[in-house]
Amino acid sequence: MNDRTVVYSTYYNPMEANIIKAKLEDSGFACFLADENVATLNPLYNQAIGGVKLIVFERDVEAINALLIEDNSLNFDPSEEIIDEEKSGDDKTVCARCGSTNVGYGMATNKKYSIWAIIIAFLTLSTPIKANKCHHCYDCGYEFE
Repeated sequence: MNDRTVVYSTYYNPMEANIIKAKLEDSGFACFLADENVATLNPLYNQAIGGVKLIVFERDVEAINALLIEDNSLNFDPSEEIIDEEKSGDDKTVCARCGSTNVGYGMATNKKYSIWAIIIAFLTLSTPIKANKCHHCYDCGYEFE
C-alpha cells in the first residue's frame, strides 16, 4: 500500500485552504494543511514560505481531482464578484498605449508621491503619507489617469 504524501496544492489565503480541506474531509479523504499557522499569524511571511500547502495521500489524488472538478461551488472567486459589482456593463478601462483591458487601479509606481508630500516628509523627517493613484496596464506597464 502506498502511504506517501504529496503537496496537492498551495493557497495564499488560509481561509480558502481550510474550505478545500473541509470539503475533502467531509468526503472521507485524509488531509492536512502545512504552514497554516505561520500564514495566519504573520501574513507577510506567506509569500516567503510558499503559501499554505494542502497535503494528501498520493493514492487519493485522482479521486480528489474528480471530486473537485465535479464540485462547481469551489470555482467561486469573490474578487470577480466585487469587480462585477463595481463595473456594471462593459465600461472597462482600456490602456491608451496598447489597447489592452488588463488594467488595474491602484498606487502609482513611477510617480508615487507628489512634490508636496516629499517636501513635507523631508521637513518632518518622516516618510511621505499621501501616495498618488492611477491606472496601470499589466501588459505594457503604462500608467495613466
